[in-house]
Amino acid sequence: MTDVIAFLGLGKMGEPMARRLLEAGLPLTVYNRTAEKTAALVAAGATTADTPAEAVSAGGVVFTMVANDAALEEVTLGDHGFLNRLGEGGVHISLSTIGVKTATHMGNIHAKAGAAYLCAPVFGRPPAAAAGQLGVAISGDPTAKARIRPLLEPLSRRVDDFGDAPGAANLVKLAGNFMIGSAIEALAEACALVEKGGVDRQAFVDLLSNTLFDCPVYKIYGDGIAQSVYQPAGMRLVLGLKDIELVLDAAHGMGVAMPLGSLIRDRLIRAVTGGHGEDDWMAADVAAREDAGLTS
Repeated sequence: MTDVIAFLGLGKMGEPMARRLLEAGLPLTVYNRTAEKTAALVAAGATTADTPAEAVSAGGVVFTMVANDAALEEVTLGDHGFLNRLGEGGVHISLSTIGVKTATHMGNIHAKAGAAYLCAPVFGRPPAAAAGQLGVAISGDPTAKARIRPLLEPLSRRVDDFGDAPGAANLVKLAGNFMIGSAIEALAEACALVEKGGVDRQAFVDLLSNTLFDCPVYKIYGDGIAQSVYQPAGMRLVLGLKDIELVLDAAHGMGVAMPLGSLIRDRLIRAVTGGHGEDDWMAADVAAREDAGLTS
């Protein structure tokens, strides 16, 4: 792979992913809205750019890992957006969790510019990103997927292909995040129940996460909820709320009832208004404890 790679968005997930590409020996140009966040990667060998457009090369490859739909549209289509420069033969790999409608729109806009748009949202928290152990769901143009497949190897432990529709992989990611949110809610309610009954929360989580629920979601979130420790935030609660709202929007558009999704959204809204928006989204546990009459 001889492309000069652009990587836009160096937050808690983006920075370790960009670093993995650098460590794999790939030539990398980086951009971040807060320019200071590029310094460590530049020291490690990356080149920096002042705008998204300056970061990409004509016909090249660009990764984006930004917070939401609006941020993706800004770096791609805004005043300093990169799409016109990327142009014919270029490939845009969107790693962000965005709405299905936005992903479909992006696919259409890129096609008109002669470029390919690939949805490649990731499953995993910052430590998994740093270790190159993310799960990647991908969809979009087959030729573009074959071209960039080697670039995903330093980032992931597995890549699952969900076909040619641009929004398919994002729908998979939203459904997965809905399931994580559901697990958090179940853990929070169960921990509140056993605590109210005089049982140690951590002992309860240790039993379940090493027997019936021996899986990463219950282990990672179970310990945080059992100990009421919501920092550092691997997934900020405001972003979790954004994702659940996107899940419900997709469900509404397809005529799918998701009553549990509505409950999780309300729980997260309550946590945001309670001042936990920048905590990990397992801080939804606070409301479950309050509803059980337990003090924080």
